Amino acid sequence: MSVSAAWTARQAMDLLNETAQAVVCALADVEDWGPSGLRPTQYRSDVVADAAARGVLDRAGVGVLSEESGLRRANHALLVVVDPLDGSTNAAQGLPWYAVSLCAVDDDGPLAGLVINLASRVRFEATRGGGASCDGAPISPSSCREMSSAIVGLSGLPPEHLGWAQFRSYGAAALDLCAVACGVFDAFIDCSPDAHGVWDYLAGVLICQEAGAAVGEGHDRELMIRDPHARRTPVAAATPELLHGVLSKRRRFP
Repeated sequence: MSVSAAWTARQAMDLLNETAQAVVCALADVEDWGPSGLRPTQYRSDVVADAAARGVLDRAGVGVLSEESGLRRANHALLVVVDPLDGSTNAAQGLPWYAVSLCAVDDDGPLAGLVINLASRVRFEATRGGGASCDGAPISPSSCREMSSAIVGLSGLPPEHLGWAQFRSYGAAALDLCAVACGVFDAFIDCSPDAHGVWDYLAGVLICQEAGAAVGEGHDRELMIRDPHARRTPVAAATPELLHGVLSKRRRFP
């Protein structure tokens, strides 16, 4: 049972924007983008970005589910799912495809989502029932229906060619999903077994759905989860027809 008053989509988006701005400011002072030394695959930038996000969200008193610092205040009316730096390896290597990804969730599911490419400052946002935008302009996916003509984004590598026309593997699921939402990719396929936490994809999933793209899970599981230990296999496509084809191929392997 949630506690505290309900939030509007506008209030939630304002909080996400404040959180993202804190992350942007904190990362501007980072000089060492190397490993944190605290746990495998974590970078110093992850720790800095999470601390900045946590400061805003803790002051707001909302629930938080973060890749870096776990679950807090789980029973609050609003839960903010946080990936403070999605694509931190890209950031460490100077590859301009990394983002802050934030999704506000209420009792009815995802309410507001925000993904900002921290290298280019391109911003994607969506609210439930309110559509999706990129830098303030409405976005929509491509009209691709067939895998044979699709340009797909991959996370991990499949054991076989899945029939795409071309593929790219950029290394930040939140931005990859947004690329489907705005028609840059025709589909996104997570090819790794249970590699993604909800913070990796939830904002991107909402942005895809509000833009009109189709979203699924590689093994037909629920994507909206609150368990920090659970992992999922997100898949997105420009059209329901393409999503059906993508899922039929993705389900051939773990």
